[in-house]
Amino acid sequence: MEKINVGVLGATGMVGQRYIKHLENHPWFKVTYVAASPRSAGKLYKDAVANRWLIGADIPADVQNLTVQDANDAKLALGKCKFVFSALEMDKEAIKALEAAYAAEGIPVVSNASANRWTDDVPMLVPEINYSHLDIIKKQQEAHGWKKGFIVVKPNCSLQTYMMPLHALIMAGYPVKRMIVTTEQAVSGAGYPGVPSYDMIDNIVPYIGGEEEKTEKECLKILGKVNGSKIENASAPVVSSTCTRVPVIDGHTASVNLEFDLPEDKKPSLEEIERVWTSYTSLPQELNLPNAPEHPIVVRHEENRPQPRRDRETEKGMACVIGRLRKCNVFDVKFVALSHNTKRGAALGGILNAELLKAKGFFDAL
Repeated sequence: MEKINVGVLGATGMVGQRYIKHLENHPWFKVTYVAASPRSAGKLYKDAVANRWLIGADIPADVQNLTVQDANDAKLALGKCKFVFSALEMDKEAIKALEAAYAAEGIPVVSNASANRWTDDVPMLVPEINYSHLDIIKKQQEAHGWKKGFIVVKPNCSLQTYMMPLHALIMAGYPVKRMIVTTEQAVSGAGYPGVPSYDMIDNIVPYIGGEEEKTEKECLKILGKVNGSKIENASAPVVSSTCTRVPVIDGHTASVNLEFDLPEDKKPSLEEIERVWTSYTSLPQELNLPNAPEHPIVVRHEENRPQPRRDRETEKGMACVIGRLRKCNVFDVKFVALSHNTKRGAALGGILNAELLKAKGFFDAL
């Protein structure tokens, strides 16, 4: 199979570096274009990230001698790549304008940035859950006059800890009315250099700016439906969240309490919930996408699991790992869930989005 040439915007940053590393030897995609801020433009990639390459020992050989371009000029990407991964770190309005500029040039944007997550006609994609939201891309293109370009974005990293288990239950006929979610988020989620070490060692920071709002609202768009030219949010579940930063390098943990929107005699048993989770698969697994986990949800029975250091690499970092499923004295059930925030929650999740887009034919006309 001839590989598709792809670009990475924000290629010198932490998430951009992860895209570069995860795309090394990808069976479908090949990085041929890297772009970043004007201060990096004109340098070889290896020089632009000298002394701050943080993802493995070596920069992938195919990328280290690429010349970094100015990400602010979308026209520079023409002829050099078919679509781009966006790992831009800028003002949100500037990111929205720039991602739209690439789409207007006929270059699809698979974004990791949060700027377009609440744009009505932009899918906020978890491939196992809301792949049907890709149906809105045609409307998005019509609304903007884009012939080949479009924008798709991934959700906030902390949602990956509970969205697939939630979706699995809903699809099995067990709608959820309310949830309380408390996240314990790894320091890598703050980028590099991130939270100062003096604040993190021997400490927990009980606040992450904007994170609780994302946790409470983004799930409703993901669970929503396409209605004409926009995506309408779901009405449930109601989510209350507390988001904390903990001294863990990689792996976001969430403690979840949920209440089903069902009569008491219709609520699932713990055994039924586990059956639903362990049997859960979806379109990425059917299509055998390169980075789709064979088992999207993995349930552990040890009383002290999941743990970030032991479980974050499950299914190559692409699974949601659940433990401590038990009855809740206030709601119905409670459990602890873990996901790898820099793999499923960041670049590798974005790559899975692109794999789904390719498999569904969205790159055929490029």
